[in-house]
Amino acid sequence: MNPENSKCSCEQCKLKSLFFSHVTVNELTDICEIKEERSYSKGELIIKEGEKINDFLYMKEGLVKLSKTSFDGKDQIISFSKPFDFVSLLSIFSSENFRYSVTAVEDSVVCILDLEIVKNYARENALFTMDLMIRVSEVTDKIILDNLEIKRKHLKGRVAHVLLYFSEYIYNSDEFDLPVSRREIAEYIGMTTENVIRTLSEFRKDKIIKIFGKDILIVNKKRLEGISEFG
Repeated sequence: MNPENSKCSCEQCKLKSLFFSHVTVNELTDICEIKEERSYSKGELIIKEGEKINDFLYMKEGLVKLSKTSFDGKDQIISFSKPFDFVSLLSIFSSENFRYSVTAVEDSVVCILDLEIVKNYARENALFTMDLMIRVSEVTDKIILDNLEIKRKHLKGRVAHVLLYFSEYIYNSDEFDLPVSRREIAEYIGMTTENVIRTLSEFRKDKIIKIFGKDILIVNKKRLEGISEFG
């Protein structure tokens, strides 16, 4: 984990319109000057489940996974987050400790603010608070809806859903490097690793996708969408 003291550029950052649209330029400058940027390598833990919550985090670059340890000690992936998702929102107002872990799936950069500073802005600025509540609701809704969507599908539909998720939501491309292992896909969709491997092989044999190591090319998107919807 490497701190980076980069020059403040929040005014040009998507963060301003996405989240701090109701904060003055001076307040935004103050926020930028006290924020810290940290770089994390793929596989590195950003937030550990059970840690005390002291900071407010948002992603600037990369991709992360949110996961929780089950009673039997196994990891259950809750969701994935891309840049400008607020990875710390799920616990910061409901608990003193993080209830899940966040791990870099790709090399990632996270911006960090002292949580008390964010709370002070929320106490003093009603529109800022509303923006924050909207973001909390969006994150929660996304996780609930994605999990419900996965649960209603059978095995092939779940694997197809994950491929389309990375294609459309994360990379906006029909060709991409799959950022997670077959085991992690299995954790996310609630299936075994063997089932995921077998399903990907069947998709390849049926000429729905091409697989070159970690590189995935969706060849027949309409068919994959049909499997995702009805599988």
